[in-house]
Amino acid sequence: MNVLPLTPAIFYILLSLSTKNRHGYDIMKTVALDSANKIKLGPGTLYGAIKRLLENKLIAEVKTSHRRRKYYRLTQKGRDIFTQELIRYKEAVELAKKKKLFIPLYA
Repeated sequence: MNVLPLTPAIFYILLSLSTKNRHGYDIMKTVALDSANKIKLGPGTLYGAIKRLLENKLIAEVKTSHRRRKYYRLTQKGRDIFTQELIRYKEAVELAKKKKLFIPLYA
């Protein structure tokens, strides 16, 4: 998996895990909230993404006493990749501002 640039779904999953450990349904709700409902993950999409993130060691399962819920956390690799993506976004926004691309399209 070529990790950068991140897809919007992966970006928002990593964003949700950047603040605390979460289980699947909590990730799903947080992604919808953080994206203002622009990213809605169904269970198949979410758990497919989680599987790939686990395989690439961007996230890890957290050992808990919950038998029915699996919790996930960002790994250091995941945090590093997420930070690189945030830096890329910041640089793109700074460039757009420098080129005055944030002017109203219609006034």
